[in-house]
Amino acid sequence: MHLHHHPHHDGSELYSTAGSEPSVRNVRVRVPRAFGPLASVWVRVVVDAEPRYLPMHPIPSPLAGDLADWWEGAIELLNPVVGYRFLLNRLDAGALWLNPEGVDEVEPLDAADFRVTGAVPPPEWASGQIMYQVFPDRFARSVGAAARALPSWAIPAAWDDEVIHTGSDTPLQVFGGDLDGVRERLGHLVDLGVTLIYLTPFFPAGSNHRYDATTFDRVDPLLGGDEALIRLVQAAHQRGIRVIGDLTTNHTGDRHEWFRAALGDPSAPEGAFYYWNDDAHTDYVAWYGVPTLPKLDWNSPELRSRFIEGRESVVAKWLLPPFELDGWRIDVANMTGRHGDDDLNRLVQRSVRRTMQEVAPDTVLFAESTNDATRDFDGLGWQAPMSYSAFTRPLWHWLQRPAAQPEHHFGIPYAQTPQATAGEFVRAHRRFTGSFPWPVNQLVMNALDTHDTPRFRERADEQLQRVAAGLSFALPGTPVLFAGDEFGLRGALGEEARTPLPWGTVPELSGFYAELSRLRRGMPALRTGGLRWLHAGDDSLAFVRETTDQSVLVVASRGDDRIVIPDDAIGTPAAALLASGSLRALERLGVVEIEVSGPAFGVWMLGAERMPGDTPALAIQAASR
Repeated sequence: MHLHHHPHHDGSELYSTAGSEPSVRNVRVRVPRAFGPLASVWVRVVVDAEPRYLPMHPIPSPLAGDLADWWEGAIELLNPVVGYRFLLNRLDAGALWLNPEGVDEVEPLDAADFRVTGAVPPPEWASGQIMYQVFPDRFARSVGAAARALPSWAIPAAWDDEVIHTGSDTPLQVFGGDLDGVRERLGHLVDLGVTLIYLTPFFPAGSNHRYDATTFDRVDPLLGGDEALIRLVQAAHQRGIRVIGDLTTNHTGDRHEWFRAALGDPSAPEGAFYYWNDDAHTDYVAWYGVPTLPKLDWNSPELRSRFIEGRESVVAKWLLPPFELDGWRIDVANMTGRHGDDDLNRLVQRSVRRTMQEVAPDTVLFAESTNDATRDFDGLGWQAPMSYSAFTRPLWHWLQRPAAQPEHHFGIPYAQTPQATAGEFVRAHRRFTGSFPWPVNQLVMNALDTHDTPRFRERADEQLQRVAAGLSFALPGTPVLFAGDEFGLRGALGEEARTPLPWGTVPELSGFYAELSRLRRGMPALRTGGLRWLHAGDDSLAFVRETTDQSVLVVASRGDDRIVIPDDAIGTPAAALLASGSLRALERLGVVEIEVSGPAFGVWMLGAERMPGDTPALAIQAASR
């Protein structure tokens, strides 16, 4: 799939700039000259559910040396969320529509339009983070952990015991990792280049995963209590690392103090906090029918007051001193507030966001969504999703090894393990991210795996993990390491992947992740630049991340390949590309030729600007032969 001759727009600052008034945005389209001349370009916006067509005009290219035509037009933000697309009238070949999925002669759906909002954006720091997910029980034990008595439900485990990953005992095995253990290993995270820790729940619960909280008012004593969280956050902040927590807005545990007060007592104020199947409040609705996870009913004003609204709420408490978390990740965000005829999801997410903006405006709000997240992430509530649909699953489809038998695959009952091309990965990424407002795209969580999935290494070798990790750092969004990725840990099921970290062994990929972190810090275009796809074949893909000041070429491949990209498609001069290792990139006769040998990942700084101390060519590679 040769994408380099396609017209392009995204919501980055290169393509969407402030207008003459705060409510106006100037939007731009880049049209390669190979695409052919245009008679006119119009931007189609939807205002109060009715389309309007606004003219655009040619402008000089904002990129030095760029051989493309640019068009610009102004749109006014007359609704909280404005959808738009472009109509391209060609001189001699009819008209095409341009939306996030590309160009098409057939009029696309409004749901697939670009979107822009006037919402308060996430804090400026958020778009530059490298996230590290910690499952506290399995990360590291401090000396103090041995002295803590286990609750009656827990099954004690030594650090090197095998993980129970099937059966009823799966959530009960406790290895004893705690928050002081995380604090004592912060040096490891600094070496990796980590700048943001995501802690899965730290509240008391009846399981090792703690998504069945018994209260939201204190830190689990097994993890060291409130003081341990304070120590961790303070120590992390001193090292330049921020910390976010994990909230379950969809449910609590069945041992939660609110639920225990409501069970069997319809007169209790907490009775309105949950969904019930009977008037006696003895039969209740639970998440996926799991009886330990009763579902919250957000019709209750008292629940909203206690949990998500105002300075006295759960949301606010942990962002304020003495805890000072830097934000939240919301569990099961896509199901929150939704049950039968009820759909209070927007109410909940905007209430959480409003509270955070009022009490701690410099915080960030991530949220879980396991499927199409575009309808829930419009920039007004949840600020960014976990990118399972756009990144994790299609990445696996492209890079995982073939399997003879069906395997666990994110809960999807495939008859065969999916295998995809690079082109199909790109199609999925465009489909599931294109309609996000750009501030959402800048934060989406790009994880190879998480505590809910098998380990990526279970399905791929070290070289392919390097390719996958490189893409998580190079595409728009937040690169995510699940603790243990740097050790090459394996696990065929989500629970099996929650392996205690093997401290004392060498983390084989730590140097590679550290180099990726260094690259991302040194290249602003990888943090905030737009994304323009150049090539997507069977085995390889190539794209440019670009701002007005910097352009970066990225190539990823799962095997041998040859990629040819015209100079004028890259957008800035591609001079002085050199050969190195498993990737050879040379400029000749008006094209850039890239020869790939085996799985590889490469990054080049284009134009005259170079990273201090680096060669002007390949900055990093996945493997050498």
